[in-house]
Amino acid sequence: MAAPGHVVFIGAGPGAADLITVRGARRLAQADVVLFDALTDPALRELAPQAQWIAVGKRGYCDSTGQASINAMLVHWAQRVTNVVRLKGGDPSVFGRLEEELLALAAAGLGCEVVPGVTAGLAAAADTQRPLTRRGTGRSVSLSTAMTRSGDLQAGQRADTEVFYMAGRQLAALGRSLRAAGWPGETAVCVVSRAGWPDRLSSDHSVAELGAAAVLHAGRPTVVTVGAGARALGHRARPANPAQTPVSAPAERTLSAS
Repeated sequence: MAAPGHVVFIGAGPGAADLITVRGARRLAQADVVLFDALTDPALRELAPQAQWIAVGKRGYCDSTGQASINAMLVHWAQRVTNVVRLKGGDPSVFGRLEEELLALAAAGLGCEVVPGVTAGLAAAADTQRPLTRRGTGRSVSLSTAMTRSGDLQAGQRADTEVFYMAGRQLAALGRSLRAAGWPGETAVCVVSRAGWPDRLSSDHSVAELGAAAVLHAGRPTVVTVGAGARALGHRARPANPAQTPVSAPAERTLSAS
């Protein structure tokens, strides 16, 4: 049993409850209070029925619970009960505002633990069976947000595979920014909304036609993968090293978006 004043940050995974890690499930089962994000599966409550569950969710940069309030609640409960869980969607360290919450606990002299989880970019790759890294053609991966509080998009060519989070409302603008950053218009793009959930949708596009994905994925948490990791299996591309030739693979079954 954890000592008083102990907070556990748990990555709940990107979707269905069974994507949480075994360690995360065990820590959650010990909770007295759970502060949970908007996109965590309600079925996770079954793992801690004795706990008090408090919603502190937010979507993108539209705060339903301000970050300062979340920080204050973490400190408040950690000073009053033995086991506090901060349940975050995906992985706490990936666009999860983890730093602010860790600093708030440190300032109050409270101990904590971070349990990693499956982030949405990895879930999207798994859902579509498209490895984010490919031997000879995809050696690097960049994780970025497509949405900022100021509304700015800063797409670049930082890696062979670029993965953009919070992209649902920015698809057309993201496509334009990718072109401006030097990505060829024919570059492969894979768009997945609600990755990790039974009702996930995926669709294939080029950079030049990315805006067309907005109709299908509107209003849904969306991940956009660009470049090497977006290509369907068996699709040949120029190797990163001309001396290397990519190994062919069987064609992937097309995932229906209907």
